[in-house]
Amino acid sequence: MSKTKRIQKKEEKQQSASKGSEKIIEEEAVPAVVKAIIGRTGVRGELTQVQCRILRGRNMGKQIRRNVRGPVKPRDILMLRETEIEARKLMKKISKGAFS
Repeated sequence: MSKTKRIQKKEEKQQSASKGSEKIIEEEAVPAVVKAIIGRTGVRGELTQVQCRILRGRNMGKQIRRNVRGPVKPRDILMLRETEIEARKLMKKISKGAFS
């Protein structure tokens, strides 16, 4: 394989993004307002799960659950890069085993 072909293949790999990320690159960030704080999540409780309502874009008016890192309170504005993936519901009680 010649050097130019290797370079072309490398460029193609860099251009091809992971599944779904091409939507993120094409669109800009969408604002969402925090309606309620559901609880803390993450292995060490470093994330906060919030209920937020999307203000603009294709999913305008839709309420979704998202995990947020850092300080957040109701009526804060989040800038979401994508609005289609929703966080899993928090488990109230886990007894032996993963999600049983």
